[in-house]
Amino acid sequence: MSEHYDLVVVGGGINGVGIAADAAGRGLKVALFEAQDLASATSSNSSKLIHGGLRYLEHYEFRLVKEALAEREVLLGMAPHIARPMRFRLPHRPHLRPAWMIRAGLFLYDNLAKRDKLKGSCGLRFLPQDGLKSGINKGFEYSDAWVDDARLVVLNAMMARDQGADVQTRTRCIKAVRGSKHWTLTLEREGGEQFTVTCRGLVNAAGPWVKTFYDESLHEKSPRGIRLIKGSHIIVPRIHEREEAYILQNEDNRIVFVIPYQQDYSLIGTTDVEHHGSPREARISDAEISYLCKVVNAHFTRQIAPKDVIWTYAGVRPLCDDESDSPQAVTRDYTLELSGESDGAPLLSVFGGKLTTYRKLAQAACNKLKPWFSQMGEDWTASSRLPGGEFDCSTTELARAYMLEFDWLDERNARRIAEAYGSHARLWLHEERGQHFGAGLYESEVRYLMSREWAHSMEDILWRRSKLGLRLSDTEQLQLHVWLEQHQHALLKAS
Repeated sequence: MSEHYDLVVVGGGINGVGIAADAAGRGLKVALFEAQDLASATSSNSSKLIHGGLRYLEHYEFRLVKEALAEREVLLGMAPHIARPMRFRLPHRPHLRPAWMIRAGLFLYDNLAKRDKLKGSCGLRFLPQDGLKSGINKGFEYSDAWVDDARLVVLNAMMARDQGADVQTRTRCIKAVRGSKHWTLTLEREGGEQFTVTCRGLVNAAGPWVKTFYDESLHEKSPRGIRLIKGSHIIVPRIHEREEAYILQNEDNRIVFVIPYQQDYSLIGTTDVEHHGSPREARISDAEISYLCKVVNAHFTRQIAPKDVIWTYAGVRPLCDDESDSPQAVTRDYTLELSGESDGAPLLSVFGGKLTTYRKLAQAACNKLKPWFSQMGEDWTASSRLPGGEFDCSTTELARAYMLEFDWLDERNARRIAEAYGSHARLWLHEERGQHFGAGLYESEVRYLMSREWAHSMEDILWRRSKLGLRLSDTEQLQLHVWLEQHQHALLKAS
């Protein structure tokens, strides 16, 4: 017999896992199915910011900005290990935006929502040691926050599992048929095995594939169109020594972030380019690399060129098609489409959205589905902590505690581990370390990621669960690849 659930969520990006966690915590029997790895598309290819969206004010998106500003404080409380406050410096270039306009925007930014953890904005004068060109003397500084986007997804999936949800990756929903009272779903695992499940309600949180899911699995017309907007990023050796990030204005009215990244690097992005074709095929173009280098070189004394780029990534944002003329003007707000008779089987589809507002989106989605589930409890996530976030010191103090407890940890790796796993690091730090693959990555950590965090491939481990792909040499990555193949072979043999 097929398993029956109250709610099935299709899509393991940030919105899907957020809805699954919220619904499971309200007492529903929930399953989530993701066709590949968690956060394998849009949700691991962002600018990695929890931000209100200062530039959205220019497009009069006041509701979205207000909600996002308030959510910064909530997410900093939920995930003290993977999220942290960050100051942003905005060099003033009078010919692009007058000072009064920036001051007005920052006043709104400071006051649209309550702030406890984040400091307000201020004006500043740049010093020679700030690394900016001599003609750039004045600017502004304000607060937002940084987050490890892929880990935010994984930790929400873990929270969903802790609340009783069944989370299955590498499992694609190939068919969904609505009956009078429930849905029947046909699913296919990576190896080709098919099975069916039934559920009372269905959530389409397929991200860039939200419309494709209508076309191919539901065989229904999508109620909304989406525009796929590609955002690309580059990573280069650190170009300035300050802890703050920079937000750079450009002649085309876009902005580019320069963010301190993984201790030794600068993360630079993003672009806004219309994308056609499969979201999985999104790659940065040479023109985008040149564009990002040019914006940085217009501001910093340390110049960069395409040859300095260590890593690139590109993600596709599935934005509601509001018929805006330019990609940067398309709304970043979300829409929840709900269909189904009051006594039938509901379908809720997520169009648009952004990382910062995922929790509010999930809360709104569950509240929309409430009429179908009399047993559903109340909102609960605002005061929750994500797995590993159950500590009350700083991550610096937590890293220090790990160094004292485990004398083989150096400062760099202790900090990496504290900022990725929080208190959950002890679940594997006590284990036998096993083979060392390089850059402080041991077999014990890999085994933990595979057994507890749905990691399967080298890419899952090096680029989503950790960012150690930046540090491991080709030889070291090959060693990990060989180990994974042997490990998978042993598991198959045992089964």
